[in-house]
Amino acid sequence: MSDNVRSTAGNPDSRRQLPSVNALLDDPVIADLLAVHPRARVVVALRRVLDAMRERIAAGGTIPSVADIVKEASDGLHTRERERLRPVINATGIILHTGLGRAVLPPAAVAALAKLDRCCNLQIALATGTRGRRNYETEQLLCELTGAEAALVVNNNAAATLLILAALCIGREVVVSRGQLIEIGGSFRLPDCVHQSGARLVEVGTTNKTHLRDYAAALSDNTAAVMRVNPSNYRVVGFTAEVSVAELVSLKREKELLVIDDLGCGALIGLERFGLEHEPTAGESIAAGADLVCFSGDKLIGGPQAGIIVGRAALIQRIRKHPLTRMLRIDKCTDIALEHTLRLFLDPDRLPETNPTYAMLAVPLETLRRRARGIQRRVLQNAVQASLRIVEGESALGGGSLPATPIRTWLIALTVPGWSAGELAARLRLHEPPIIARVADDAVLLDMRTLLPGEDKELARAVITAAQETTRC
Repeated sequence: MSDNVRSTAGNPDSRRQLPSVNALLDDPVIADLLAVHPRARVVVALRRVLDAMRERIAAGGTIPSVADIVKEASDGLHTRERERLRPVINATGIILHTGLGRAVLPPAAVAALAKLDRCCNLQIALATGTRGRRNYETEQLLCELTGAEAALVVNNNAAATLLILAALCIGREVVVSRGQLIEIGGSFRLPDCVHQSGARLVEVGTTNKTHLRDYAAALSDNTAAVMRVNPSNYRVVGFTAEVSVAELVSLKREKELLVIDDLGCGALIGLERFGLEHEPTAGESIAAGADLVCFSGDKLIGGPQAGIIVGRAALIQRIRKHPLTRMLRIDKCTDIALEHTLRLFLDPDRLPETNPTYAMLAVPLETLRRRARGIQRRVLQNAVQASLRIVEGESALGGGSLPATPIRTWLIALTVPGWSAGELAARLRLHEPPIIARVADDAVLLDMRTLLPGEDKELARAVITAAQETTRC
């Protein structure tokens, strides 16, 4: 077939003039695609392009050249390759960015994962050779770090909440403050979770004020538990009142019930040492008498996505036997990554050195400013037409954690003449590796706080490339 574009006028069946997939695969022009992509994927891409072109021709379009077909297929393959799961540079200033995978795994966890290229003792007791217990060391570490009798790990904290209620509260009432009926990402709502578990939600208090007497008045013979839910992704401020875990535990003197503390983000250490507001820790809840505490593994712990349950051994054992436990359990990769992340908390003073989440929190402001100046200098040395202003700003912990606690930072406000901030941000996302920034006040903001060691040079290179491309355009 000729590479010249031909008109379809007067030829109602001109779609037959399109080459077949087999003919295209034999064409030398397609060799470059086959050298980069698997043959099966190229075939799918060609079929999609040919289907789309048949529709265009039917609507009166022209017959494309082989080069046009190959280019469109190549563009589709490139887009698919670009959207695969891969590393990016986080310049947003959001430390636990949900869209970017939340916590950056500690090097110790990554190194442990790299060793899972062979069989492991996931569920075998080495001393006896018999069936062992999954996640044993991870659970022991959780008990050591929180003071709990027992622990259980599932795939996320929403699953942990559902599992606790399904195993221990089905058919019975769970009392929750109206001010704690949370909604998190993906429209997950606590009332829906309670309903799906088979328990019945009893709301008490008001949005801004709930008192111990509200809980006490709601208790009945059918009450299974009172549940405190930490509003970790929002704050109610002003004329407010809430009930502590210790106060909820006092209700057990009058009636047999469970006290469940859903911490959400779930800290293991006090965050005050990093200049942040206090976030309830799992150890504090256990010490206050909570029967069960659940929280995330990929937020304030800085590990992989996981839901952690700690508390009384008898209750954990009942939960472990529930059918949902198998459906929600973690695999060996999550287990070993979480275990090696938890080990770091045995030496909390070294967390800024060993855990990237805490390293980002602890980095001094002057260090951030110095990094910004270094990037600015590197970019301007290349004589690109760009403006890079170093400005003060605020980072965020993110991931539904500490929503009302801004973290001071230094940023680069980037602009290029003739281009909007949105267009420039899009250019940076197309860099390899992609640079993810935020846009405000008609500028692309590059936050130094979330840059990992060694990423400054790559960020500068991306800015230079983007500025040069936009200038040429």
